[in-house]
Amino acid sequence: MINKVKNEMTKKLPDLKTCIILDLIGCASYILPFFGEITDAVWAPLSGIIFYYLFGSRLGTMGGMFSFIEELLPGLDFIPTFTISYFIRKREIEKDSLSKTLLIKSR
Repeated sequence: MINKVKNEMTKKLPDLKTCIILDLIGCASYILPFFGEITDAVWAPLSGIIFYYLFGSRLGTMGGMFSFIEELLPGLDFIPTFTISYFIRKREIEKDSLSKTLLIKSR
């Protein structure tokens, strides 16, 4: 159980370019005035699944649900969910790395 949690925390950071592209895909519905909401209905579940796959663990679960809801609700497509989560995960990894470094130095 502990190893599973540890493995999820050490999950690789997704590529920032990928996150930006996925956010741009989510915003693309603004380009097509009448078909935008139809594309959102298709993109919303895909966005949630991709989000969970990229981020995993608790961030992936919560973010995937948020991404799904954000894409379904009209007018919220502008939120860069993938990019924001990239920086959250990056901060988690840096914080975890720093705490490991401090733990090793204190021994």
